[in-house]
Amino acid sequence: MRLYRHFTELPAEARGAVVALGNFDGVHRGHQAVIGAALDIARSIGTPAGVLTFEPHPRALFGPTVEPFRLTPFRIKARLIEALGVDFVIAQHFDRDFASHTAAEFVDLVLVRSLEVRHVVVGYDYLFGRNRGGDAAFLMEAGAVRGFAVTTVDAVKAPDGDIYSSTRVRGHLVGGRPAAAAAVLGHDWEVEGRVETGDRRGRELGYPTANLHLGEYQPPATGVYAVRAGIDHGTATVWHDGVANFGRRPSFDDRPPLLEVHLFDFAGDLYHQHLRVALVEYLRPERRFEGRDALQAQMAEDCLRARAILAERHLWTHEAPSPPLRGKRFG
Repeated sequence: MRLYRHFTELPAEARGAVVALGNFDGVHRGHQAVIGAALDIARSIGTPAGVLTFEPHPRALFGPTVEPFRLTPFRIKARLIEALGVDFVIAQHFDRDFASHTAAEFVDLVLVRSLEVRHVVVGYDYLFGRNRGGDAAFLMEAGAVRGFAVTTVDAVKAPDGDIYSSTRVRGHLVGGRPAAAAAVLGHDWEVEGRVETGDRRGRELGYPTANLHLGEYQPPATGVYAVRAGIDHGTATVWHDGVANFGRRPSFDDRPPLLEVHLFDFAGDLYHQHLRVALVEYLRPERRFEGRDALQAQMAEDCLRARAILAERHLWTHEAPSPPLRGKRFG
């Protein structure tokens, strides 16, 4: 998959393609249906399939004081999209200058002049342009005049009838339901980052941890989780079962929230390495313990529960997402 950072001066292989448009934060099952529709159309007419997305997320530009909310910062989002099989991704820098373009200007400058799109695919609720002035109907009208086709993918729904959405994923994460979040996403929810040097209290307790600050990620419920942690080895990722605590560590210093990950049966040095952590199941809320012995006893119980849960769960990560769903299409 080729990656481009701007819509201008694109090579020939990125022009005349079928392109899915959207932020795709989470790349959940609804997003997969949109990208999957673009792939199906591209293969049927013999053209490349691409994705045009925006970084940073527009919400970060227009609401810079909001709490962290990202489900998939760009590195993870690109990995997920690549796994679906597209030929290229354009990660357009989203700033106030780009946001100032009207919907008509977006069509003219980006879709027609630069991408020379043959076919555009969007979700049913896609909005674009200054003040969100364009929608799927606007695109269809513009395409009929400017010479490109438009397909709108209807909402994709879960068996319970709820629509797959990024908002629904966030609700499950905040509610301590990572397995339910994974069902919406089609893959385990994952965070990643460089392992930071901590105070080594976990090592003193017999449970050494790798520490990650979540930064722009949507904070999940505080508490203890069964996790799988991936360590990059060249182009491959080796996964390990483990247990993690996300929270303020009230038994010690009550600092800002931190993800502390303990890997089972692992003896290597993880400091400053890149670590991927997939939340699999929520074990319990974070709480304060009176004394080292009580804390160690609870940690031992948490590890036993996590091992039992992980022994029954398959690895559902970004290298092997669920097959994309196909939503109803219009246009």
